[in-house]
Amino acid sequence: MKGSGPHAEAPSPDPGIESTRRRTCGRAAQPVTGPQVLTGAAAAYRAVVPRRTKIVATIGPASESPEQLEALIRAGVDVCRLGLAHGEPPVHLERIARIRAAAAALGKPVAILCDLPGPKIRAAPFAVDGVVLVEGDTLELVPGHAGSTGARIEVEYDALVDDLAPGDAVTLGDGLISLEVVDRSMDGWRATVLSAGRVMGRPGVHLPAERLRLSTPTDDDLRLLEAIAPAQPEIVAVSFVRRADDLRQVRDALGPGGPMVMAKIETRAACDDLPAILDAADAVMVARGDLGIDCPTEEVPHLQKHIIRTCVAWGVPVVTATQMLESMVLSPMPTRAEASDVANAVFDGTDAVMLSGETAIGHDPELVVRTMARIVERAEQEADYLAWGNRLGKLQRAAGVPEELAITAAVTHAAWEAAVDLDAVAIVCCTRSGTTARAMARFRPRCALVSFSPTEAAARQLALSWGVIPFATEWYESSDEIVWHAVERAVQAGVARTGDNVVVIAGSPVLGASATSDILRVVRVR
Repeated sequence: MKGSGPHAEAPSPDPGIESTRRRTCGRAAQPVTGPQVLTGAAAAYRAVVPRRTKIVATIGPASESPEQLEALIRAGVDVCRLGLAHGEPPVHLERIARIRAAAAALGKPVAILCDLPGPKIRAAPFAVDGVVLVEGDTLELVPGHAGSTGARIEVEYDALVDDLAPGDAVTLGDGLISLEVVDRSMDGWRATVLSAGRVMGRPGVHLPAERLRLSTPTDDDLRLLEAIAPAQPEIVAVSFVRRADDLRQVRDALGPGGPMVMAKIETRAACDDLPAILDAADAVMVARGDLGIDCPTEEVPHLQKHIIRTCVAWGVPVVTATQMLESMVLSPMPTRAEASDVANAVFDGTDAVMLSGETAIGHDPELVVRTMARIVERAEQEADYLAWGNRLGKLQRAAGVPEELAITAAVTHAAWEAAVDLDAVAIVCCTRSGTTARAMARFRPRCALVSFSPTEAAARQLALSWGVIPFATEWYESSDEIVWHAVERAVQAGVARTGDNVVVIAGSPVLGASATSDILRVVRVR
């Protein structure tokens, strides 16, 4: 293997030439009748890694056994999510140990995402089979923790009496059951059922957000963080984020060198403060369940697209979540609308799609993951990633990406252009923290995107990022050594072979952890 030396940033292609190239290929003029036919490096990569959008699966009673975990990872799971609102810390610590063992047995980096409950208000538990609330019925809403019935729902929120008013809307669960507050009762409020349904367990209770006296993170969140910290999860998700300071408090509690902090966008306040939140977050989740309660339903698809576009421009991994294949909790097949929903998230540019109850309590978690993987793979065949990369510069300017990321942004842009112009089979990122690989993933390159990091934790964190094939490796003393070994490992991984071009980006090892990715080389494999 021999490098061609530092590769200067190539000029952007002439827009007229590029548009002519697209017309010649028929992309703009002809209707889509089937998957794109890939050639050259893109085709070689697809043969090695058929899916680039990552899959997050929630682990619960249906999927926590060692056998099920290995089956899920084989089926395509990249990130395992643990909902800390359900179960005590010892249960989750045991699940983390099993996930680590299953991933090690299969030799695959799998990230662990611990999802904090946040200030979510819940009803006191209903009977085992739940109750059916009938439209038009009147019931009581009272503060309490003992238990709920169809006539009296106890809400685990002490300020309930003061924070409600006649005419307020209250929803249960994912918003399918709605109530309207009518007037005061002896120890709470009377409410009328507007939309009926069965309620079970401890459903969430959504009250008017503008009057709530809750903050993020809660004392319970901080207690859970302390209990889970020894297991060193790769990602911690913060629920009901409203402002950037919510994330900074969690980061302070985790301490330096801790896991990535993910902001769950599920409130209107978070949408309005998105740039500041992205500046403080390492990753984002579009949590459409509560977002669809806090905002009008018809706004959710547009908010989803806006959040995803902005995250990609900033180089912040983004997960699309909630009800993606929900019918498969019980059914062996998804609805056609669910399949379209997953595919559209891929077209939007999401880094990952997430399964919740489908894998936590569903009847066949492995089947759900395989189904999602097939839908994603088929959607990716239609995605025009070349056009995506071409317009990313415009997206960056519109999103206002911070100036301190300018060097990494410029180098990754040059790497993408070099890979397109030279039909490179792979872009290899040598990165300590994973930042360079995440920045490179913004361009959604059609060739392989391989990352080498000197720690297992950094490699596992990159399991969340679109298209990244992460490896943990040694760190070398010179840039020549870094480049040579990176290309050698790419060959060993099966993404490069003799005669292929490989683009390598790295930072100077002399500068240590503070290095910016400022080395770009093109290597032809010999």
